[in-house]
Amino acid sequence: MQRTRPSYNRSVKPRKQRKLAKAAPLHMRQSFMRCNLSKELRTKIKKRNIQLRKGDEVRIMRGQFKGKTGTVNKVMLRKTKAYVEGADNIKRDGSKAPYPIHPSNLMITKLGSEDKMRKKAMERKK
Repeated sequence: MQRTRPSYNRSVKPRKQRKLAKAAPLHMRQSFMRCNLSKELRTKIKKRNIQLRKGDEVRIMRGQFKGKTGTVNKVMLRKTKAYVEGADNIKRDGSKAPYPIHPSNLMITKLGSEDKMRKKAMERKK
């Protein structure tokens, strides 16, 4: 039996995949904000990845800030980016600007402020 894809995206073409990601509504963009978990959290939660939220502690795995850890200050669904506390660009005038990072380049090391909805969802999935 052949596995079918959801009705909103039946194409496997990269061009159409990029178009879908760019034009996706916010409720679908939430799934793009999933982030890998550290090995300790994987064994604890029994999941490989989870949705990134404000307050989570993450390690940056790729890019110029590779190896730094910090908490997530802001999550932008529209841009599919997250802003981490330790990752700032230093501008010419000396001021700092937050640097946007894609969630695929992050790893969650500690779950932030445990909200009840997230906890229920993790227990439900087990």
